[in-house]
Amino acid sequence: MLKGINLSKKYGSKQVLKNVSTTPKNNQLIAYIGANGAGKSTLLSILTRTLDKTEGEVSLEEKEIHKWNQEELSKRLAILKQHTNVNIRLTVYDLVSFGRYPYSKNRLKDEDYQFINDAINYLGIMELKDRFLDELSGGQRQLAYIAMVLAQDTDYIFLDEPLNNLDMKHARTIMTTIKRLVKERQKTIIIVIHDINFAAKYADYIVAFKDGQIYKEGTTEEVITEEVLQSVFETDIKVTELNGTKFCIYY
Repeated sequence: MLKGINLSKKYGSKQVLKNVSTTPKNNQLIAYIGANGAGKSTLLSILTRTLDKTEGEVSLEEKEIHKWNQEELSKRLAILKQHTNVNIRLTVYDLVSFGRYPYSKNRLKDEDYQFINDAINYLGIMELKDRFLDELSGGQRQLAYIAMVLAQDTDYIFLDEPLNNLDMKHARTIMTTIKRLVKERQKTIIIVIHDINFAAKYADYIVAFKDGQIYKEGTTEEVITEEVLQSVFETDIKVTELNGTKFCIYY
């Protein structure tokens, strides 16, 4: 179990996260929503030990996260950051193989190849495996990166704004795939997302942030309301429903 208790983060005099506690439920797709600067990505980074906290504690399996060996932690947590820059020319297959580094140290074994091929096949990009990343569309590249974290074979997957700059078709493909990973592979996935409608449709649990704190959390029914969203985003939002699915209209 992953826990964050009384987490705060300051940059000088600016406090961007204020006394936040969270225990993500296993085998769920959890969406972090909120305005820019609300603390979503900061919390995600602290939970994955990619950013130091100012106060509080993060524990995994009742062990403080900074006491984990990096190799062992990488077998339990995988993170895909918003800005992923690869400075060398790689094929999709090469990229996905990086997910096996905590296990193989670049000496791939038969088991590693099985995980790599399974991840590429699961993401439906087998026909792209020998293509270079710079030859792909943004959506195709994002699928390749998600295949990489799937090959890492962790219980927890953290995705920081994976839909950025994607068209509607690829964004839907990404969200459908993430949801499948939760249902079929029993992953716990935490995603920072700006598209409220995708959060409402696909997430099992939604955490709404405002001013560095958790403003409201719960199911779609509990969080995706006009009262909550208008307060969180400080703009006029209408919530309606179509075929049993809530969606939002900005006006």
